[in-house]
Amino acid sequence: MCLGHARQPLAWGRMIVWLNGTHGAGKTTTSALVQRLLPDSRVFDAEKVGETLMDIKPGLPETDNFQHWPPWRPLVVETARRVLDYTGGTLVIPMTVLVEQYWREISEGLAEHAIPVRHFVLHADQDTLRARIAGDTVVGPNSSFRLHYLEPYAEAARTWLHAEAEVVDTTHRTPAEAAQLIAEAVKN
Repeated sequence: MCLGHARQPLAWGRMIVWLNGTHGAGKTTTSALVQRLLPDSRVFDAEKVGETLMDIKPGLPETDNFQHWPPWRPLVVETARRVLDYTGGTLVIPMTVLVEQYWREISEGLAEHAIPVRHFVLHADQDTLRARIAGDTVVGPNSSFRLHYLEPYAEAARTWLHAEAEVVDTTHRTPAEAAQLIAEAVKN
């Protein structure tokens, strides 16, 4: 590739596979496995957009979750759109979104750019989630933050989230099994 020329946007195959669900459901692990099963796909961690906003000095108004900052949602949409315009293919986005209005803003923003979204929720029962969070050797023992989201997830699942997505129960599935189910659903 010539370094003096930008890659031309690809007009085919733009899609987002959004992996939603709370902490301990397996989003991060599963997203990497889904990416390997889908040709021309990449993982986009939308949390990095939030981390960028957290680095603004002086800081933005105090909040317990960067998703509450109004710029986060359109920046996720714009970043995903720009990456897909540049590369084509599929973006796999492992990101918990439990506020229905925030999901609406993101999904409608992507629809405005004609980007199809396959929205999956990785689900596990509360006992399984608690055990996974407690035993997580990657993130470590700081589980209080993640445990805090179990009830909001359960409420979102009851009220809107499960009706809005394809639910993949990971309670008794490995991340590889969940990834296979998701990849097969996307390819069909």
